[in-house]
Amino acid sequence: KMQVLQFLFLAAVTFMLLPRSARAMSSQSTKKGALIFLHGLGDTPAGWVDLKRSLPSYHSRLSDVEYIFPMAPIIGITINGGATMPGWFDLYDWPIAVGSKDDKPGLMTAMQMIEDHVEKLEKKGIPRSKIVVGGFSQGGAIALLTAYRNQKEAFAGCVGLSAWLTIPEELDVSDSAKKTPLFWGHGQFDDKVLFPQQQFGVGKFLESGVTVTDKSYPMGHSSHPDEMKDFADFLDGCLFGSGKGDEL
Repeated sequence: KMQVLQFLFLAAVTFMLLPRSARAMSSQSTKKGALIFLHGLGDTPAGWVDLKRSLPSYHSRLSDVEYIFPMAPIIGITINGGATMPGWFDLYDWPIAVGSKDDKPGLMTAMQMIEDHVEKLEKKGIPRSKIVVGGFSQGGAIALLTAYRNQKEAFAGCVGLSAWLTIPEELDVSDSAKKTPLFWGHGQFDDKVLFPQQQFGVGKFLESGVTVTDKSYPMGHSSHPDEMKDFADFLDGCLFGSGKGDEL
């Protein structure tokens, strides 16, 4: 037992004596890319963590991706009478139609939260060009904002599922951000984030020079097996190119 303790002590001392750069190397990620995926209003990361299993079932290379599922803060939601729940920003109109009022301060705060996760990944050796930001509903709205607002460097891609474009009057996509491809999936019968939001948002991004893949599915405000397959195809293409040799 004493020998084990001595070994552990010496190992700790040796690590502390290493140059800072060498110590930093030990925390570097071995993954080839990353997906930051944000849940929707009232949900938690547990609602989407299965993506770590389901997406690689379509493309095995996606098992070599670091998956990050941030948790939204607990905030008061106006449409729910001020009741508190997990949410990225406040909502004032229901359902969410084109032209619904935006909570700009809340949006900016949430966007910074995601930028913090991006910076942590960059410090671990995964560059922005190998990071896809995505989300469902409210989470998708924040992913769109993060990818295309004030970005000086492109992400590998952006995914919006049943999402909507917030503060559209301020959309000004930089030349760098135009290089971030977008996948937008939406339910044709969505009664919460109304289906016309997809056509409106996709149109705005196309006008701005963004490459958009938009798909619709016979569903409400939820996910669909075909959507998950399309999501996996898009993610694999963004991070690894268009090769098909990895399919299971």
